[in-house]
Amino acid sequence: MAHYTYRLYCQRIDKTRNMARYYALSIQQTLFGEAAVMRCWGRIGKPGGEKCEVFDTEAEAAAHFLQLARKKRLKGYRPVGNCENPASSAAFDTLPQ
Repeated sequence: MAHYTYRLYCQRIDKTRNMARYYALSIQQTLFGEAAVMRCWGRIGKPGGEKCEVFDTEAEAAAHFLQLARKKRLKGYRPVGNCENPASSAAFDTLPQ
């Protein structure tokens, strides 16, 4: 299934607004061979929300993953760490605005 590793962890911190948020994205294979886009978000250090969206193909899931990453970048989220894949955070910086 997975031809590439899709993982992204980013944060948005604004001390003047007491804002410290995180957003994590990944694509994982389901038990039935479908591709699922997993999202986790919330305040840094606290439990947050989770959502899972299932797609028939990895290509559909990857397109949705990139769309979500673009939206978060426009809102001010920036990648932190490498999520075990150095290309993931570098790819986030090259997304069109």
